[in-house]
Amino acid sequence: MSVDMNIFRGFAQQIGKLGGMAAPTDMPDDQRVAKATAVFDAKLDNAKAAHLDACVHCGICAEACHFYVQTGNPDYTPIRKLDLLKRHYRRERSGLRWLYRRTTKPVTAHELEQWQELVYDACTECGRCGTVCPMGIDIASMVNVMRQALAEAGLIPAELRAVQQEQSGRGTVFGVGTEQFEQAAQHLREQGIHVPVNQQEGIDVMVLSTVVDVMLFNDALAATARIMNHLGVKWSICTEATEAANFGMLSGYEATQKAASDRIIKAAVTCGAKTVILPECGHAYPALRWEGANEFGRELPFEVLAISEFIGREVAAGRLKLRPLGKDKTYTYHDPCKLGRHGGIFKEPRAVFDALDVDLREMPSHGHMNFCCGGGAGVFLINRAAPLRRATFDLKREEVESTGAESLVTSCGSCRLNFLAGADAVQWDRRIESLVELVGENLADADPR
Repeated sequence: MSVDMNIFRGFAQQIGKLGGMAAPTDMPDDQRVAKATAVFDAKLDNAKAAHLDACVHCGICAEACHFYVQTGNPDYTPIRKLDLLKRHYRRERSGLRWLYRRTTKPVTAHELEQWQELVYDACTECGRCGTVCPMGIDIASMVNVMRQALAEAGLIPAELRAVQQEQSGRGTVFGVGTEQFEQAAQHLREQGIHVPVNQQEGIDVMVLSTVVDVMLFNDALAATARIMNHLGVKWSICTEATEAANFGMLSGYEATQKAASDRIIKAAVTCGAKTVILPECGHAYPALRWEGANEFGRELPFEVLAISEFIGREVAAGRLKLRPLGKDKTYTYHDPCKLGRHGGIFKEPRAVFDALDVDLREMPSHGHMNFCCGGGAGVFLINRAAPLRRATFDLKREEVESTGAESLVTSCGSCRLNFLAGADAVQWDRRIESLVELVGENLADADPR
């Protein structure tokens, strides 16, 4: 379950070079504004208009934001990140637009560039602000609209743009594609682990993986395979769609987002899967389960489950038996925002800890009010956002230490990356572990193959 820190540092160095790999997206200022405001117009439905009108400027969302809490910077107040969208709405769409056009300036290209830092670097779309908002404003969803507008205007941060362009153009992420996933599967077979690939008949479950599992967290795919085999599930990896990460969604570029989802949906339909299992990748969950269905235009013909959700269900149903570790083992669990607050996956991971019979110690913020790791929504790739990520890591580090737990467990690769980076920087002594790997290592009476 341990990560080779030299390999991790090499991966971090690759991230540091991403900005120089992005193709330029230059365009005249008036074109940037036109493209961004066209997105505003397309996305401003009645629900979003109601949200924009509902804000009473109470400031409660600020105290919910990990970036504001750690810096005190008023620019990081969540609702402020929507100022350009709100201004455009008032001038062009609201009932009082005739008045606002007299008193409110139109959005400028310079402002779009300024807001790039606010909606990419300083927002993980974690949704904590919307949870506490007394008016029920869904700020995170509208920050995503801001990202989509900036993406069309050619203002995606260079690191995210590089990976989005790679996934769109070559179908790979960090150079990892079908060939590398096949090699990873073969490596597991050489260890005696059964890994079916491209099974076309009688398949109930299609399993996805992600680039970080191939490059860093090698034990995650092995653990997933062991769990599927232990349960006797009819499963397969399909090489037409192996990557769960969706950098179209992270960057805000919808064409890439749709293409990545369509590829998975087509492969699942082709192999007849009833269920698609997503790896420990937080944003992959909403990207396929909800946004994928929206892009598809109708209900998906299969169930979408995160691996933590799947194993929790199987444990609760009594089908997945785990080896008790004892109460002398102390753990705390970090709820990934996209799985927990957005997806409602809270009880399933905790069912795993109950089955392991360990001492689970909750952090002061957990469940619906859990603080974000600080690296979600692609922020872990943006080099200039490192100070903000570090500040949020310090917040989480203090919460973990307050529990006295020896190990921090999560079920999201992005969270794990951010925790590892922070721990490496300050030589933190806590173990940072994966939920699926913890389960895979402790199957009761399991044949490891």
